[in-house]
Amino acid sequence: MATEHITPPPAMWAQRKNLVSLTINVEDCKDPVITLEPTKLYFKGTGGPDKKTYEVTIELFNEIDTQESKYFVRERSIEFFLRKKEEGPYWPSIFKDKKKVHWLKIDFNRWRDEDDSEPEENGGEESQDLDEMMRRMGGLNGAGGGQMDLNDLGGSEDEDDEDLPELE
Repeated sequence: MATEHITPPPAMWAQRKNLVSLTINVEDCKDPVITLEPTKLYFKGTGGPDKKTYEVTIELFNEIDTQESKYFVRERSIEFFLRKKEEGPYWPSIFKDKKKVHWLKIDFNRWRDEDDSEPEENGGEESQDLDEMMRRMGGLNGAGGGQMDLNDLGGSEDEDDEDLPELE
C-alpha cells in the first residue's frame, strides 16, 4: 500500500475579475478535508458511487483572500468561491505553473470573458458581490435554498394535452 495512487477529483472552474469559482464534482462527500491558504487549495474526500478517495493540492496562480473566500459541501459537489486578493486581470490559469490537467474543465455556465461589457442576466455589474452570487447559487447556508413547490405554477394536469393531434 505504500504506492497508493492519489486520484484527483473531477472539477470545473471559472473566474471573474474579483472571483475564482471552483466546483469539485464528488457526490456524497462526507467530512472532506479542505484547507484554504493564500496561494494554495487542498481537498481530500471520499465519495461517488464507488466511495473512492480523491485528493488534490492546487498551487493557485495568484493570491486569494482566505477570509472572504467560501466553500459549500453539497450533495453532488463541493463549491468554492475564492475571492482574489487583488481585483484585476483574469488569470491565464488557475494553476501557478499554468499546467493543463485532464480532470479540470472550464465551467462555461459561470464563465464570463474579461472584455464582456454587457451586464449579467440579473442586471448586476461584474459579479459585484460574493454574497449576491451565493444567493443566486442557492443561499449562504450551503443548503441549496428551499424546495420549489410545483403546485404553485397553476394550471391543470390535462391543460397541455388539449391541442395535441391524434396519433396514427
